[in-house]
Amino acid sequence: MMAKKIIQVEEKVPFKMLIPLSIQHLFAMFGATVLVPFLFGINPAIVLLMNGIGTLLFIFITKGKAPAYLGSSFAFLAPANVVIAQFGYPYALGGFIAVGFVGCVLSFVIKKFGVKWIDIVLPPAAMGPVVALIGLELSSSAASTAGLLDEVVNMNNVIVFLVTLLVAVIGSVCFKKFFSVIPILIAVVVGYLTAVCVGIVDFSPVMEAPLFAMPDFTMPQFNLDAILMILPVVLVIISEHVGHQVVTSQIVGRDLIKDPGLDKTLFGDNFSTMISGFLGSVPTTTYGENIGVMALTGVYSVQVIAGAAIMSIICSFIGPLAALIQTIPNPVIGGISFLLYGMIGVSGLRILVDEHVDYANSVNMMLTSVVFVVGLSGVTIQFGNIALTGMVLAALVAMIMSLAFYLFAKFKWLNEASEEPKDML
Repeated sequence: MMAKKIIQVEEKVPFKMLIPLSIQHLFAMFGATVLVPFLFGINPAIVLLMNGIGTLLFIFITKGKAPAYLGSSFAFLAPANVVIAQFGYPYALGGFIAVGFVGCVLSFVIKKFGVKWIDIVLPPAAMGPVVALIGLELSSSAASTAGLLDEVVNMNNVIVFLVTLLVAVIGSVCFKKFFSVIPILIAVVVGYLTAVCVGIVDFSPVMEAPLFAMPDFTMPQFNLDAILMILPVVLVIISEHVGHQVVTSQIVGRDLIKDPGLDKTLFGDNFSTMISGFLGSVPTTTYGENIGVMALTGVYSVQVIAGAAIMSIICSFIGPLAALIQTIPNPVIGGISFLLYGMIGVSGLRILVDEHVDYANSVNMMLTSVVFVVGLSGVTIQFGNIALTGMVLAALVAMIMSLAFYLFAKFKWLNEASEEPKDML
C-alpha cells in the first residue's frame, strides 16, 4: 500500500492548492475561536484579526519550523468571566496581558535551563495518555456542538452531523490526488449544503452585514485583584502548550521541543496573548483542531498555516465574508470536530507505540493507568477561580508521579517488577 504523500513543514505548495488548504484550516478553527468572544460578549472581528496576526508572529518567532494556528483560548473562560462581572472587560484584558508576560518570562527560564526535565517529569508512559486526553476530553464537546446531547435531539442536526462526518471519514480513505488532502474542506462544504437543504441555515446576518467594518479595539485596564484572579491560568496554558508541541512533533516526525525549541514556541504563544490583550482581543493558544487537520491530511506546511492566518485577518474587515462563515451550523462543526479530536487522541496512543513502552514494567503501568483515569473521571480540583480538571489535572498528576518514581529509582527503592524503566533512567 502506498503511503500518503507528506508535505513537510518548510515545503511550499502551488497557489492553486494553497487557497483550498488554507480555507480548510480556517474552517477547522473557526467555530471554536469565535465562540470565546461570544461568551465574553465582544465582537468576534477583533479576535479573527488578532488570531491571524498572532499566528503570523508565532511563525516568525519560531522561524517557520513549528506549524501551529493560534486560536482563542478556552482556559481563561472561568476566571475572566468573574473579572468581567466584577470589574469589566478592560480589566480582564489586563489579566490576559499579565499571564502572557509571565509565560514569556518562563520561556526565557526554559531557554536558560533546557528541556531535559520534560523526559523526567513526563516520560512516554505519562506523556502518551496526557496527549491522548487533549483529544478525548473534547469528545463530549464535539457531540454537544453537534446537538447530539440536547434533551430533545433535532433530527435535522443528526442528518447534517452524519453527512459531514461520513464525507470526512470516507474522503480521508477514498479520495485521491488533490482531493485526498482537502477532505475536511469538502466535508464542510457538503455538510453546509445539506444544512441549507434541511433549512437550518440563516442567511440574514450575511444580508445585514456592512461591506467593510473596522474591528472594535479596546484598551486594557490594570487592577491587581483582577490580575491575581486570572494569573493562575498560566499553569493550565503551560501544560496545554507542552502537550500540543509533543503531539505536533509526533505528527510531523520532528522534535519541536528541541528545534525550534520549547522556549521559542512558548514565547510565540504567550507574546501573541500579550499583543491581543493590548488591542482588546482574547488570549490565544495553539489549536487542537488544526493539529488534527495536519494529522489527517499529511500537510504540515507553515505556508498553508500562514495562508489561513491571512484569510482570518481579511475576514475581520469584510463584513459579509465573516458573517457567511459564521452561518456554518453547529452540526457541521461538530461533525468535523468529532473526527479531528479523535485524531489527536490517536496521536497520544502513537507515542506509546513508537516509544515501545513496556507494560510489563509496573512503573509504566501505574503511570498510564492513573493518568487516564484522572483525565477521564471528571474529577476537579478548585484553586480560587481556577478549576483543574481533564488533561491539565492529569498532566499535573503525571508530573508528580513521574518525579516520585524517578526519585524512587535513584534511591533504589523500586521492586524487581519496576526497576530500571527504560524511559526514566
